[in-house]
Amino acid sequence: ASSENTSHSPRHLESALINYYCQEGYFHHVQTIASEGVKKFGNDPIFIFYRIYGTLMEGHVQEALLDLESIKNKPEVSLCTLMALIYAHKKSPNPDQEVISELDAKLKEQRKTAGQEALYFAGLFLWHIGRHEKAREYIDRMIKISNGSKEGLILRGWIDVTSGKEASIKKAAKYFDEGLQNGNDVFGLMGKAQYFEVRQNYSGALENVNQIIANFPHFLPAFMKKMKLQLALQDWEQSHLSNINRLAERWISEYLSDVISALDKLEPRNPQLFCKTALVFSRTVSGFFHFLHGGLLILIAFSLASHSADIATELGYQMILQGKVKEASKWYGTAMALDETSVPALTGIIRSQLMEGKLDDVEQQLEFLNEIQQSIGKSELSYLRAVLALKRHKRQEEVITLLNDVLDIHFSCLRGLPLGVEYFEKLNPDFLIEIIKEYLNFCPAQPAGPGQPPSPLLKPCASVLETLVKTVPGLQQAAYFTAKVKYLAGNSEASQSILQHCIEQDPSYADAHLLMAQVHLSQNNFKLCSQSLELCLSYNFEVREHPVYHLIKAQAQIKMGEITEAIKTLQMAMNLPGMRNTASSSKSKSKKIEIDGSDRVSIYLELVEAHRLNGEQHEAIKVLQDAINEFSGTPEELRVVIANADLALAQEDVEGALTMLRNITPEQTYYVQAKEKMAQVYLEYRKDKKLYASCYRDLVEKMPSSHTFLLLGDAYMNIQEPEEALEVYEQALKKNPRDGALAHKIGNALIKTHNYAKAISYYEAALKTGQHNFLSYDLAELLLKLNQYDKAENVLQQVLDHESGMYLFLLYLYTIYTRVLARDLQAKVLKRIQIEQLDAVPMQKQLAAEICSEIAKHSATQRNYEKAIKFYKEALVYCETDNKVMLELARLYLAYDDVDSCQRQCALLLKNDPDNAAAAMVIWILYFRFKVNSYTLLSELDCLPRYTGEPNDALRHFNKARKDNDWGQNAVYNMIEICLNPDNETMGGEVFEHLDTDTDTSSEKQESVQLAVRTAEKLLKELKPQTVQGHVQLRIMENYCLVATKQKSNVERALNAFTEVVVNEKDHVPALLGMAIAYMILKQTPRARNQLKRISKMNWNPIDAEEFEKSWLLLADIYIQSSKYDMAGELLKRCLRNNRSCCKAYEYMGYIMEKEQAYKDAAANYEMAWKYGNQTNPTIGFKLAFNYLKAKRYIDAINVCHKVKYHKIMALRNCNFMWHLKNGETK
Repeated sequence: ASSENTSHSPRHLESALINYYCQEGYFHHVQTIASEGVKKFGNDPIFIFYRIYGTLMEGHVQEALLDLESIKNKPEVSLCTLMALIYAHKKSPNPDQEVISELDAKLKEQRKTAGQEALYFAGLFLWHIGRHEKAREYIDRMIKISNGSKEGLILRGWIDVTSGKEASIKKAAKYFDEGLQNGNDVFGLMGKAQYFEVRQNYSGALENVNQIIANFPHFLPAFMKKMKLQLALQDWEQSHLSNINRLAERWISEYLSDVISALDKLEPRNPQLFCKTALVFSRTVSGFFHFLHGGLLILIAFSLASHSADIATELGYQMILQGKVKEASKWYGTAMALDETSVPALTGIIRSQLMEGKLDDVEQQLEFLNEIQQSIGKSELSYLRAVLALKRHKRQEEVITLLNDVLDIHFSCLRGLPLGVEYFEKLNPDFLIEIIKEYLNFCPAQPAGPGQPPSPLLKPCASVLETLVKTVPGLQQAAYFTAKVKYLAGNSEASQSILQHCIEQDPSYADAHLLMAQVHLSQNNFKLCSQSLELCLSYNFEVREHPVYHLIKAQAQIKMGEITEAIKTLQMAMNLPGMRNTASSSKSKSKKIEIDGSDRVSIYLELVEAHRLNGEQHEAIKVLQDAINEFSGTPEELRVVIANADLALAQEDVEGALTMLRNITPEQTYYVQAKEKMAQVYLEYRKDKKLYASCYRDLVEKMPSSHTFLLLGDAYMNIQEPEEALEVYEQALKKNPRDGALAHKIGNALIKTHNYAKAISYYEAALKTGQHNFLSYDLAELLLKLNQYDKAENVLQQVLDHESGMYLFLLYLYTIYTRVLARDLQAKVLKRIQIEQLDAVPMQKQLAAEICSEIAKHSATQRNYEKAIKFYKEALVYCETDNKVMLELARLYLAYDDVDSCQRQCALLLKNDPDNAAAAMVIWILYFRFKVNSYTLLSELDCLPRYTGEPNDALRHFNKARKDNDWGQNAVYNMIEICLNPDNETMGGEVFEHLDTDTDTSSEKQESVQLAVRTAEKLLKELKPQTVQGHVQLRIMENYCLVATKQKSNVERALNAFTEVVVNEKDHVPALLGMAIAYMILKQTPRARNQLKRISKMNWNPIDAEEFEKSWLLLADIYIQSSKYDMAGELLKRCLRNNRSCCKAYEYMGYIMEKEQAYKDAAANYEMAWKYGNQTNPTIGFKLAFNYLKAKRYIDAINVCHKVKYHKIMALRNCNFMWHLKNGETK
């Protein structure tokens, strides 16, 4: 190549740009850069050639032919020009074979004497048009005659790395290294990055790209490559694609027009680029936007290339996704007319026919395609065959086998692909969602009962959905089906969490609301179930037309005993369009609601059950007969048969029920459910264990699988035959060696047979494989039961060394067993000592009380309050005057709102010791929650000035108590909390942040905060917790100190720590509150709101009473910021129900009333806040005076103003004690 063409020269950079755009197919860019090169470098024939090449590739063949003639005699481009002429003539509508032959002969002649430049550009042209082998010949010859030209070596590397052949790709690195020996060639560095990318070494590729950016900061392709590599590494933030995980309708609506404008301006005649861009949108966004966005781009592409069968086929697919079957058939027909051999178009026609119900035509077409499937792949065909088999009511095994094949083939195409445009296109989430739907057709509509294994078909669904949610997190359907699979697998909590996220993203998502209602119903939470249904209706009124809405509502009504109302609800559902006859419904409504056959039969069967429960047997039989007629000949017919058997059993016709169930054959869909029902009848009605087990043996014989083996094993365990169960479980484990549930069941069966030694050996062997670490729980529990405490401790310690998240549970397991054993032993000691050594009885009783108290305390930390109450009461049997136990028992009674028991306990406390601070505290807790006015009580308790607006006095009192053995730790915690929040403000709240106009400068305020945090950190060092919960509490407080600094790095550290605590204990209220406060400081209000809403759904308990109140106040603050005063008001009322003296709640209520210009009501609330704050908070005083003024209570306003003025002067002295405390002057 030319000596001017150095690696840093403008000419070299523009050549590299042209090569990049040629490979990417951006041919208008090629023309633009080439035209600029012609102007800069004086009609350089190379740039002229590429300008013509860009014109040719845009379809302007005749124009390109004329222009090529003008440069064919230029030596450096002579060969590539002849090749381009041949290529252009072949692209003409009517190629002139004589001219092509002449040009070919001329090319062969000139090739013999061509120089290195001519050979180089000829090879480059051949590479750009995809002829790798021919390009390699020219470049090898060029390298030979040039004695190893670095440009030739680099191009040879490019040819190899893009050849798609593994052997050639391996050689590419050598050529790039040799070509880059003497400098930083941008084309060579891009090639080396490409090599690393192909080898899936994305970090190595990124290093090369960073080198390009450092040396060539204006080379745009390097930045584009960097973004793609960071996407492959899933480094969202660095790739500036952090929003790709929310690639959804809103984002597209805002920016798609810009994309189309950019394409129209920069690549106006590039149909392939339009189509490629469309695929990204259409494969990652669902619903209406498929056609509006993806379809729009593809229509533009087809207008530019109306001869393209591939683009027409893609348009057909877009119509399929929209459910427009006729339009899809039209486009697929167009594609077939353009290319009669197009298998994708033919496959699309078959899919359309399948959707139209033309099953015979589909069967014929699939038989034809089956003959040629070796050349076209099987994924789509397997799917179509599976759907056809389903519609033909074939055996479940046949359909599932086909669906499994679809997934295997589909994901095999994704192996080795980096996350990027091609990956999303081939992933095709919509296609996978369709497969998930087909799987779920064979799954029960409800979760498995207690002790029953979930459907094995949920596993492949979960695996596919995990991939989808990870790669396309914004895809609502994927999240919804993930929640559904988790619900059916019995993991209601996980399902609920995912659905909550779905609803937050799209409140009008009716399916998510309906599934949420089902989840609440399965948890017997009827109130939340009803709320979900009402919320669904408020966002989407059309849901009233969906039978599932009425079905869930009726199921809730039946569970609540409202049978008559349930019958009315179900009858309303029966009259909806689509329930009786799907064909007629489509004519009556412009927008057809698709009703699944399973949902339709569920409505019928639920109505049958409701009539039966209501004593209306005749009506039940009538509805059941309607169902038999309606679903005859469909897979759902068998569900009706099973329901008919249930009705026969209700009428005590056991033989009739068995006869119906015996008629169901293994080929039919609900054979497993029918056999399970038969087994239940034999066991419960005939009391025949042999026939019960024989039903499951028949299942294993006729449908052998790990699932049916598991059912048989469970059946044996159910009839107390663990030896047989063990044998069956072991056979099942051979079929599925990685099934942890089976391993657990085997261990349990060994224990049931009292084969403890073998059980221990089995657990130890299973744990050595590293597959089932959770079996450590089972092994530790068994060892503890066998009194092998040292071995149990070793097992637990091994798990703790590897998985710290299990710490709390394992410690609980160990300590509870040891303490319970100690308690049993102590009871025996007491019985004996009362006979042999009477003088030792009091001491031994005290020891027994302490053991019971320890068990109760541990139970309370695990939120097992019933057990805690039981053991505290037992402790009081041994020691009736133990004030600490009485105090804790009173607190636990509060958790259950047992006011009478709490009052009795308080009375006993005061009777034993009227001056006892603990007794006063218990009284305070009782009145704090249940009495109308607790201010008088608060003012009488010297230990609680903290809550009366006197933080300095509180610090003095706590400071005196901090060395006390019993109360010292609590005193220090209270001192820390006062330091961090002396005015008892809502941490993280924003409502009053901009209203409180403090006279202090910002620097003074910052110094005050820093002083407070340093003081708190000093106090933290005094804490020496002795329990697991104590360590967690200390960790929480340490991170509250970090949050109090409001420095981003500290807050983020604290947030991570709070998150770790919540991972280990999901309902840890202080940690959840800490997360919410941290998110508020980081200005991530939606995330804060999610955590606070999570707390608001929990049951109140006295241990976390203060954190509950703070979380309700902070959530109310957020709602007030959003002007959602009603929702805020409900939370504030909840605060006041639990704490009638909550100063902050009254302040917020006053603020809401003031905003609504109800000044009298505002004054009344501020008055309560002023009163319960001990009239010490100047801000509240000012607000009260202002609202008195607005309410024309002028004298009251003046009186309050005088008090505010006094306290404002006193406030200047507030930091004095804290300064002394910080400097150690605390005596």
